[in-house]
Amino acid sequence: MPRSPLVVSVPHAGRDYPAAMQELLTVPLARLTGLEDRFVDAVAGGALGEEVMIVATRARGWIDLNRSPVRDRDPQVDAGVEPRAFAGTASDKVRSGIGLIPRRAGGADNMWRRKLTAAEVAERIARDHAPYHAALAAALEAAHARFGTALLVDLHSMPPLPGATPARIVLGDRYGHSCAARFTDLAARVLRASGVTLAVNHPYAGGHILNSHARPRAGMHALQVEIDRTLYLDDALDRPGPGLAATVRMVRDLLDALNDAVIGDTRRIAAE
Repeated sequence: MPRSPLVVSVPHAGRDYPAAMQELLTVPLARLTGLEDRFVDAVAGGALGEEVMIVATRARGWIDLNRSPVRDRDPQVDAGVEPRAFAGTASDKVRSGIGLIPRRAGGADNMWRRKLTAAEVAERIARDHAPYHAALAAALEAAHARFGTALLVDLHSMPPLPGATPARIVLGDRYGHSCAARFTDLAARVLRASGVTLAVNHPYAGGHILNSHARPRAGMHALQVEIDRTLYLDDALDRPGPGLAATVRMVRDLLDALNDAVIGDTRRIAAE
């Protein structure tokens, strides 16, 4: 039985690059780390309390769990997709080369030596993508069944944003469609109180995970949190750095505030 109405998702921190993938790469493996939410799982793990947390171990370059297995398939990578069927309708992510199976990474326009077969893509979906989403759905349903409201916190990290005073944290709620405003507003207040600059829905509003699992009117909310990697990594943005402990405390404060808010909602509704 879940002890918190919150579920924490960490879909992009995986560092498992299967041998079958490495054999097909046109770029050195070390150059794919830019696709990772590098060591944000260390932030999530350090901040974890009683929440259920689901962390992907497969690298994002193998398959992106925050992409649709239908509309984000890239015909330049995936032989199971008919290019004419996608003519003029490919998603922005596919056009950018970061679809379900990423194409652009490490400075290469195509990181694959050949197209993946339909069977190869189907196997990645069945073994990695579908189970991750099934686990999220089950955890959220269990939290909702106990508390009447559930909140998914989808944790990511981002490269430093440009500008004189760039946001160091970006919250995404699909422009109000994936999460009640009271939870997004609370998250913004807590994070700003930590002294970080913050933006909401720009440039990251949330992706397939929020689209798939959020049903705010039914009491199932989802909020994406993007953390500037300079807050918790070293100067090379490669390993956990001196800011890790402070970032962990900030995320723990956020989870505590959201947990209390959701439980408060549950008690208020029960009293009405």
